[in-house]
Amino acid sequence: MSLAVALALGTALALPAVAFADADDSDNLMRKKRFGQNTGTVTTNSNTGGHSQESGSKATTETAVISDGAITPFITADGAAAMQAVADKYAAVVAQGGWPKVPSGKLKKGSTGKGPAALNKRLFMEGYLRAEATEGEYAQVFTSATEDALRRFQRNHGLSVTGVIDGPTLGALNVPADRRLATIKANIPRLAEYSKDIGNRYIVVNIPAQQIEAVNDGKVYSLHNAIVGRPSRPTPVVMTPLTVIRFNPYWNAPASIVEKDIVPRMTSSGASKVMRDMNMKIFNGVGGPEIDPDSVNWRRAVVDNYHFRQEPGGSNAMATAKIEFNSPFGIYLHDTPEPHLFHTGSRFYSSGCVRVDKVAILIDWILQGQDGINSSRIAELAETKERLDKPVTNSPQLRVAYLTSWPTRDGVAAFRSDVYQLDGTGFVVGQPLPVGETQGGKRYVLKPIPRSLEAVDADEAVGFASIFRRSSDRIDASERLPGASSKSTDSLVSLKDPKAKLKAQGRDTGKKKSKAASNGKTRAWTGNRERSASEVMSMPDADGTTAKKPGSKKVASKKAKSGDKSKTAKAKADEKAKTTKSTKVVKKDKTEVAAKKPDAKAVTDKKKALTDATKTASADSKSATQKSNTAKAAKPADCKAGADGKLPAGCKPAAAAKKPPAKPEKTAATPAKTASSTN
Repeated sequence: MSLAVALALGTALALPAVAFADADDSDNLMRKKRFGQNTGTVTTNSNTGGHSQESGSKATTETAVISDGAITPFITADGAAAMQAVADKYAAVVAQGGWPKVPSGKLKKGSTGKGPAALNKRLFMEGYLRAEATEGEYAQVFTSATEDALRRFQRNHGLSVTGVIDGPTLGALNVPADRRLATIKANIPRLAEYSKDIGNRYIVVNIPAQQIEAVNDGKVYSLHNAIVGRPSRPTPVVMTPLTVIRFNPYWNAPASIVEKDIVPRMTSSGASKVMRDMNMKIFNGVGGPEIDPDSVNWRRAVVDNYHFRQEPGGSNAMATAKIEFNSPFGIYLHDTPEPHLFHTGSRFYSSGCVRVDKVAILIDWILQGQDGINSSRIAELAETKERLDKPVTNSPQLRVAYLTSWPTRDGVAAFRSDVYQLDGTGFVVGQPLPVGETQGGKRYVLKPIPRSLEAVDADEAVGFASIFRRSSDRIDASERLPGASSKSTDSLVSLKDPKAKLKAQGRDTGKKKSKAASNGKTRAWTGNRERSASEVMSMPDADGTTAKKPGSKKVASKKAKSGDKSKTAKAKADEKAKTTKSTKVVKKDKTEVAAKKPDAKAVTDKKKALTDATKTASADSKSATQKSNTAKAAKPADCKAGADGKLPAGCKPAAAAKKPPAKPEKTAATPAKTASSTN
């Protein structure tokens, strides 16, 4: 079964007249720049640059009707065979060791030396110059032939066609031959698939080239600058005929854009105001009654239950027209209210849909005057904003293609950047995943990923966690599907460290309380906005009820308590240091004494020591008293010296006065003071 058949299995999911698609970024919807649709025809030829495009600030191409048919279409019936022949030529170059490196320096017509010599050989080996340019007296000269070859090289690589060596041109010249060969090989199966049943009239959107072409009988009729999906929201590859053209259409905002882009604006700026600014209405489901935007709590609402519709005119995302076709991915081609973006070099701006420069030229070519709708009628519809849906009767085929290389008429290959990083992955058709993501090891899917509430929740979780992840981390898209488990952690610390585990669990000493205090400002993230928890709680629900909003006083109280506890902890630490170094008596206030309880065993030991000291002092005092009494009893009643100066028998000379012993209560006071200082 071919890939085209496999993809066709998803056409049962083709969207009805109300198409929900990943269309434009809502940033563009909010801008108010108006424009006058230019339906005039610009005529040009291949000398204007053809399929040129570089990633600079200014576009290198212009939308035009091609007069000479000299530009090779992106896709032809024999494109795969022609590409295989080109691959064989490049393989021969690789086998010879590749082409020489062109030295840096600004080379232009008239330059001579080793630089032009290397350039001539480089262009010859890829097929842009004849062999004579690398031989004889002109081998080291930048000739007119060199300039012409360089211009064709620049055109085929999407560069500014100047005929002068500049930075981007030098970079393209020095891409190794083996890398170019790999790119060619990646595009051969794509060309083979895209060319199936293509017919004589078809439209090709080449995503990497950011261009659209209308082809008649193998010749490019018109070439249009295009805006395609950015790498985070890639444009899918589609193979199908066109079905209907809607003039001045409504824009039915897809749930993905409502959720990621519109709702965040509504919750931050006011639902009714945003709806007025965007010229939108909200309905209770498709076909349901219109509702008041302010009657719903959009922070809690399920966006899939509502139909967001932008009215014609003004800043309508579709502007004057929309080109629809059957697609399981729900994309379409359309006009834009911002035509100035087509003049920029890198036009990967959209959310998956394709914006067409000078869409009136393309529509006129598609309808071919059907039902009297010619260029004049198309211009009138754009002016009056009249709503008109016109099914296409003689429908051309459409190929929304991913070609990073294709064959040209002079036998060489054209190249573009692999912006979605799909070369080498086997990608041909389907939906590319955002750059850096995979599902089941693949960079793409063949069918749309089903949308569910679980998927929405997973998207929000991945979006929130990605704020903290390093840029080197990769997120597998399968993690975002219902029932899948996350392979990564949102923790900001390594859980191998025990201290880090405590921090991650909110048990870090001294910081736990401050964390609790900050919880009053917990942020609720959705898309690109953040709201405090108190603001979320204050929003009305769909039934009109309002959750209780925590008061600001409570938050302040929590902060105050946190500060008091922090001070108490510091006082404890200071008191402990003083206790171990000093025996000085310190008066304690009740808060400090209650906060610092002494060790029970230490208090018991100190009390025991105090008791023993008191007992010892009391015993010493009692002993001294007893000795004094004994001495008094043994002493004669009259021991005064006589006339001769002698004492009576039994009397002894009086001893020198001695300092009386310390009183027991004073002796016991010292240990009491010491014990007090340790409490």
